[in-house]
Amino acid sequence: MGKMRRFREDITLFLFGGALYSLIEICFRGFTHWSMTITGGLCFLIMYRHYSANPEESMLAKCLYGTAVITAFEFAVGCMVNLLLNWDVWDYSAQPFNLFGQICLMFSALWFLLSIPAAWLCEAFRRRLDGETREIYGNGT
Repeated sequence: MGKMRRFREDITLFLFGGALYSLIEICFRGFTHWSMTITGGLCFLIMYRHYSANPEESMLAKCLYGTAVITAFEFAVGCMVNLLLNWDVWDYSAQPFNLFGQICLMFSALWFLLSIPAAWLCEAFRRRLDGETREIYGNGT
């Protein structure tokens, strides 16, 4: 795959993931923050690349991977935007089993469940993008 094609694919996946995460957050909380759009886009892109490289992985493994990616990004972004910059984008400190109010067990469990449709969407993108590659380069690629 050419570098420009890979770049366009990455941008498409990033924008889709960011928009989807923002929509989920708006439905759940009634609002979102631009930092969450970026975080959602990066998480979806990373998950897509991993799932595409490992299509034989079980759904359980995909969900565990997705949970780890999203929770790690949520923690890192939360430490930056909430603790360092004091933007107060979210605060889980009232939730049980939280870490510095940035991540908590309940939301990690939610990320596990949301990783199921995310894995399906990644597979749909992979099939679509693989089909486009075959159309452009022929069946041998």
